[in-house]
Amino acid sequence: MASERPVKTKSPAKKASTKKTASKKAETGKRSVAKSAVTAKKGGAKKSASAPSKTVKRAVRTGGAVAQTATLDGATASVLDRLFEVVTARRDADPNISHSARLLSRGTAKVAQKFGEEAVECLIEAVAGRSDKLVGESADVLYHLIVMWVDAGVHPAEIWNELHRREGTSGIAEKQSRATARVQES
Repeated sequence: MASERPVKTKSPAKKASTKKTASKKAETGKRSVAKSAVTAKKGGAKKSASAPSKTVKRAVRTGGAVAQTATLDGATASVLDRLFEVVTARRDADPNISHSARLLSRGTAKVAQKFGEEAVECLIEAVAGRSDKLVGESADVLYHLIVMWVDAGVHPAEIWNELHRREGTSGIAEKQSRATARVQES
C-alpha cells in the first residue's frame, strides 16, 4: 500500500477568512496572489489573464478530503486541440527552428521513445509525491503524446470520441469487454 500524504486542515477561523478572501476576489475579478505574482512571457510579450480565475479543488486519495486548491486562469482542455493544430502546422517546418518538426523528422521510433522518457519522468514525480513537478512533467507528456498522434495520423477528436464512448462505464467492465473482443477475434 502506498504511503499517503497527510491532509492539511484549516481551523474554522482560517476557513472563514479564506472564504471571505475568495469571495472578495471573485467580486473584484482579481487573481490569486500566487498567480498574480507570476507573469508568463510568450514571444517577448507579457501575457496575463483578464477573466476572473476559477478555483479548482484537488482531492487527495484519503476519502476525497480536499488538501489543496489550484487556480486556473482561463485554461481549459481546448488547449490540447490548439496544441495539436500547432504541432500539425509545424510538421513540415524547418527542424532547425521547430522542436516539433525536429522530433517528427526523426521518425516514429524516436517520437515514441521521447514520449516514453517523458512518461517515466512523470511517474517518478508522482511516486516521489512532488505534485508541483508532476504538473510540468504532465504537460511534457501531453505535448509528446500529441506529437505521437500527429506522427501516427490520429486526430484528437478520435480520442475524445473514444473517451466519450467509455464514459459512465466501469473500468473493470470496459477492460473485460476488450478482453472478450480479443478472444472472439482469435
